[in-house]
Amino acid sequence: MQYWNYIRKQLSNTMKVTFLGTGASHGIPIVGCKCSVCQSDNIKDKRLRSSVYIEVDGQHILIDPGPDLRQAALREGITQIDAVLITHEHKDHTAGIDDIRTFNYIMRKAIPFYAQQRIVNLIKSEYAYAFKEPHYPGAPEIDLHPIFNEPFNINDTTITPIMVYHGDLPTSAFRINNFAYVTDAKTIPAEGMNRLQNLDTLVINALRTEPHKAHLSLSEALEIISELKPRQAYLTHISHKIPVYNELVKQLPTNVLPAYDGLKIEI
Repeated sequence: MQYWNYIRKQLSNTMKVTFLGTGASHGIPIVGCKCSVCQSDNIKDKRLRSSVYIEVDGQHILIDPGPDLRQAALREGITQIDAVLITHEHKDHTAGIDDIRTFNYIMRKAIPFYAQQRIVNLIKSEYAYAFKEPHYPGAPEIDLHPIFNEPFNINDTTITPIMVYHGDLPTSAFRINNFAYVTDAKTIPAEGMNRLQNLDTLVINALRTEPHKAHLSLSEALEIISELKPRQAYLTHISHKIPVYNELVKQLPTNVLPAYDGLKIEI
């Protein structure tokens, strides 16, 4: 009996992460582009805008409701979202907010959103119809929660926000247990690097091979991975200026892989 209780506890503590999208703001392929990456036949080179879906502690947490949320949810058979974390306000990370209403219908409740105060204010402004009283029955039902640079709980799950900078824009990375998700970052302050220590799994953006003023390049991302030394790292928010998947894999350290749409990992 003790053995099976131990097994059940271990299974309940397993975190499952599904990569809904792993592409940059244009996705891949880019409309009208004839480059080798956009023309690749490999399904791992087809990328929706970046987003992940996390199952942990019996909860289903979405990071970034981007413009491809509906498509990714249909692909993965997702019917439950218990909470939404938002990294920043750019539309490739927030343009799917209206599609939350489908999950409202299914779950028959409002869905809590967690974001920095300025993003909370923008959502109230840009989706004003969702907050008007009396509530229109076709509008999304969102319960907004401002977050700061301190850990907070969603039921039994502790979320640690990590301030990073997307050029000059402060954005939120998130750590849950020994998993961390860092997208749309160019710099990570010392405090953030401290919060990213002792990770099992790190997901980090690597936009392209050349430097960019607001995103980590491939070499910059690899430098951070080398410093943090997670057991495993995955690259995301990848543009068509990164080699195709099969070529990129050959260039990476053994503990680093390019993420791809539909990839599922357990931690």
